[in-house]
Amino acid sequence: MNILSLLPIRRLLLLLSVLAGPLLLAAPAARAQTFAKGADVGWLQQMEAHNYYFYDEQGLRQDCFALLKARGINAIRLRVWVNPSMVDWVNGHCSPAEVVTMATRAQRLGFRVMIDFHYSDSWADPGQQTKPAAWAGHSFAQLLTDVYGHTFDVLTALRANGVTPEWVQVGNEIPNGLLWPEGHASNFGQLTQLLNQGYDAVKAVSPTSQVVIHLDQGNDNARFRWFFDQLTAAGGRYDVIGLSYYPYWLNQDYAASIGYLRFNLRDLASRYNKPVVVSEVGADCTGNPQNAYDMLVAVQNAVAAVPNGRGQGVFYWEPEGYRRFSGYQLSAFGNDGKPSAALNAFLVTPATPAPNLAENPGFEQGGAPTQTPAGWTSGASSAASYAADFTEADGHGGTFRLTHWLAAPYQVSTSQLRTGLVNGLYTLRAWVRNGGGQTSCRLYAKNFGGPEKSLDLPVTNAWTLVELSGVPVSNGQCEIGLWSDARAGNWCSLDDVELVASGAPALATAGGPALDLAPAIFPNPATDQLTCRRPAGAGGALRVTVRTLLGQTVLSQPFAPAAPELRLDVAGLAPGLYQVEISGAARASYKLLKN
Repeated sequence: MNILSLLPIRRLLLLLSVLAGPLLLAAPAARAQTFAKGADVGWLQQMEAHNYYFYDEQGLRQDCFALLKARGINAIRLRVWVNPSMVDWVNGHCSPAEVVTMATRAQRLGFRVMIDFHYSDSWADPGQQTKPAAWAGHSFAQLLTDVYGHTFDVLTALRANGVTPEWVQVGNEIPNGLLWPEGHASNFGQLTQLLNQGYDAVKAVSPTSQVVIHLDQGNDNARFRWFFDQLTAAGGRYDVIGLSYYPYWLNQDYAASIGYLRFNLRDLASRYNKPVVVSEVGADCTGNPQNAYDMLVAVQNAVAAVPNGRGQGVFYWEPEGYRRFSGYQLSAFGNDGKPSAALNAFLVTPATPAPNLAENPGFEQGGAPTQTPAGWTSGASSAASYAADFTEADGHGGTFRLTHWLAAPYQVSTSQLRTGLVNGLYTLRAWVRNGGGQTSCRLYAKNFGGPEKSLDLPVTNAWTLVELSGVPVSNGQCEIGLWSDARAGNWCSLDDVELVASGAPALATAGGPALDLAPAIFPNPATDQLTCRRPAGAGGALRVTVRTLLGQTVLSQPFAPAAPELRLDVAGLAPGLYQVEISGAARASYKLLKN
């Protein structure tokens, strides 16, 4: 038996520091600041021990880490339990010793490492935060010592093996607190003390590691504000805000909530002056790999778009835990041990965020309520109706919001004309509230070279994100605005408006003339029929091909030489993003969103 294994870990660190001198305790090399594309692989060690194998597309057996790295994964997340069952494959293991082994292996293979402390003997999440059995009868004062000691010991063992985690989560999905009942969120003072003990232990052993506080439902801004406002007020110490995002468990397509995630990431980074990371994400990679691919690309883009480089990365939870082992629906390997094509989303470089082209989008300029917000123009059916258009307090993301309201019937609009736009597709988004009852109340885009596009505001007292996509600018400008035709006392509010480019004009490949008239495909998004317009100057026979983003052809139809338009039946396509290619003497491609 190794004599070192008999020593308490804290004494072990001291002994090794004497034996190794300054080498062991030297500061770690500066880490790459690249975008983290991560995988949580807590099940991997047990899968390998019980002869679950992994294969590439050709059926050749491969190390799971190698398969993940080939798909762009550059970081590994590992959960650690205090004293777990060592016989339960799915709900056990992940002991401190096993985590040290896996983290050492991952770091030697070039992965960055995140350690996730559950402070439990098994799963900890919003619905269960059970104390480890060994801590069950401990007082609150002793629990503070327990959290510090367990965190310190695990990180010390990691350091003794040359592992310095880049991130350390203190608690797993803790909107309701941890170590119940003492650390329940109903007693935020005690919860904060426990979290600070974890933070202090991390910094005592590994000062460069970033401490992450992690909640679920990353699309729920109110949930995060409630928690982190209290944590800040109580003096909580942390470095990074972690979020989980699982549209599958919300029983909705990601398109219904990705905008909320996007806003929440940016709001958290700004409100608390902290970086953000999606610590967990997952999708049905077996049942709908294309949709899973699209979602993973969209989530990475949302994190990368957080201003000032504060979006650190995205971690897929247990991609390797295929169902024959775990029964987990959102694993990203099939029962044949091969990775789903959905994981190729991590090979995509997150898109450079498109700038918001709206002026004064949050109605904050001037710092006071006004009837003439900078950048916006009022229009009314009568002089009296102008009074219905004003800004007031209680904004969505900031202090102010735009409101339409009057004690008498009114017709009023608030708009701005954006000029100098590059022709192509645009998306208009805004956060709205609406008391209802109007004859008409809508967000609109017009004067862009085609018929007006609009959507009716939902009736809601809660701030709700609405989106008008596929606005086809072809004349270099677009007017955006809010229109109300209302009865006495009707009201609606608007805030955090975005106008962003969502599709550039088609680009020709080398050797052919540019096909630079937009839109060449419409409507976009499409539901049943898609019309493809022959670009000016593109004579002769053409072919329209629709492919998934994974390159699979799903539709292909010839475009007759004399035909100005071609209609495609896309009703049978699954919702998601597609590539539409119009090819002939030149070749041009467009992104299509299928509803």
